Amino acid sequence: MRIGAHVRSDTHPVETAEKLGVDVIQMFVQDPQSFDKPQPHPQTEALKASPLEIVVHSAYRINVASLNNRLRMPSRNAVALQAQAAADLGAFGLVVHGGHLREGEALEEGIANWRKLFTRQAEKGGFGVPILIENTAGGEGAIARQLEAIDRLWDAVGDQGAGFCLDTCHAWAGGEDLLGIVERVMAITGRIDLVHLNNSRDEFDSARDRHANLQDGTIDPDLLADVARAAGAPIILETPADGLADDVAYLKEALA
Repeated sequence: MRIGAHVRSDTHPVETAEKLGVDVIQMFVQDPQSFDKPQPHPQTEALKASPLEIVVHSAYRINVASLNNRLRMPSRNAVALQAQAAADLGAFGLVVHGGHLREGEALEEGIANWRKLFTRQAEKGGFGVPILIENTAGGEGAIARQLEAIDRLWDAVGDQGAGFCLDTCHAWAGGEDLLGIVERVMAITGRIDLVHLNNSRDEFDSARDRHANLQDGTIDPDLLADVARAAGAPIILETPADGLADDVAYLKEALA
């Protein structure tokens, strides 16, 4: 089992990974709150030379489903640029949130915009790395909160090479029972490329995206370990930094 962690804004990710004892890291390639063009990471050569597997998380501002041109168009451009930056690091994918719509906007239109992301980029030669769509925690206009919506999304993008990232906190907050979640997702997408294994500070179906350390939240940590085991995909912990090392140790023991 490949266990990893999100290293946030760490400027020495290889050393951080070694201290944590992880095999996989997730990182940003730019300010996650901006649409700035990614700049080469100062540790690019060290990252490429290391045995670490790398996945990149896209900027939080990205919303390719949006019906607002002023948000959707820069989002599409940002996905392409960040996917190329991920490829330059040797990453195996770029995680992109499902996005959301405004009140009164039709889910079908947001899903159509997701398909356009892939079909238009295919005309330019495709993305530098696979795009891994992540389920989201909440909001009435969320594109990928519940499995029913993800099913409809996959009907549109499943033949475009899209990958899937399952976030346990998001699923819990979105009202999806984690018992059997892997099997239900696989029945829809046919794949789980990455798991964000996070506990939740809030109750089931809260629609609140607040991560907790594995043994500190409202989700049974044994259930989280079961999800990790069943998925058989690389695991990224996005849990609070103060308890991250303990989370790695707990998960290694639970999966041994």
